[in-house]
Amino acid sequence: MIGVFSVGRIIGSCLVIVAYFILVHVNVTTGVLFHFIADGISMPYFIATKHWDIVLMLSFLLIVSLSKLL
Repeated sequence: MIGVFSVGRIIGSCLVIVAYFILVHVNVTTGVLFHFIADGISMPYFIATKHWDIVLMLSFLLIVSLSKLL
């Protein structure tokens, strides 16, 4: 099961880079949306591996992204 989560973490990490590029060069709202999705995809891996500090940080970033989207 960790294998599926690892793939999600890798995809999420790539999306964070894409999101940052979009955020800076294209559109803030679209970049924040991509970042929100990337953090959401990465979160299950860190929960499964019990990296609670990363889970806390990603939760905070999800809340900040959500506040920008709303």
